[in-house]
This record gives sequence, structure tokens and C-alpha cells, in this order.
Amino acid sequence: MSNKAIVTEKAPAAVGPYSAAIQAGNCIHVSGQLPIDPATGAFAGEDIASQTRQSLTNIKNILEAAGASMANVAEVTVLLDDINDFGAMNEVYGEFFSEPYPSRAAFEVAALPKAAKVEIKAVAYL
Repeated sequence: MSNKAIVTEKAPAAVGPYSAAIQAGNCIHVSGQLPIDPATGAFAGEDIASQTRQSLTNIKNILEAAGASMANVAEVTVLLDDINDFGAMNEVYGEFFSEPYPSRAAFEVAALPKAAKVEIKAVAYL
């Protein structure tokens, strides 16, 4: 089985030696997505809601480039710079998924790249 990089102009380009996503067989591993708007290269906003929405939009666009959708997501990991933002993040998160919801873990971390409030990664299956 070979790995295939998933690339789209509708999500930010990788800023290091990694791919936005890798498809391995029927599994798609989406790298952690910061809340960067690919059209501007800047954060979509300063608040947790707008940043969560952009991170999930980036994931959605990457999955679509691989022929998948948010309905194919089986697992999500959410990294927050402040766990007190969990409720507001969760509200926006609910706009992107429906039952059966993917499994999820959420963690507070010491810091995120570019001082983002959130970074989200996902695993999906075709």
C-alpha cells in the first residue's frame, strides 16, 4: 500500500515537511488544521468560534479533495490553548457533524503554532 498526499487550494498549504492529509488505502489522515483562511493566509478571526469554524472548514475541504466528506470522519482530536473555550468550540463543532458522531478527544495544550486558539485533526474512511 502506498501513501497518497491530498492537496487542495481550498486549505492552507503545509508549512513544514508534512502533508495536509495522507490517504493510505481507504483511510485519510488529515493533519492538524490551524484556523488559517487559505484565501488570506491569516486567521479567520480572533475568537474561538471563528477559529474552530475555519479549522473544520479546512478539514472539510481537504476531505472533499480526497472524495470524502465530514460524514466519513471516524475520529477527531481537538487541541485548545484554553480548555475554558471547550463549550464555544463544541457549539461550532456540532454544526459540522451529525449522528453517528465521530469519536473525539479534546486537550488543553501549552501553546499552538502561530498562537492559534485551536488546532483540529481528523481520521476518515472511504
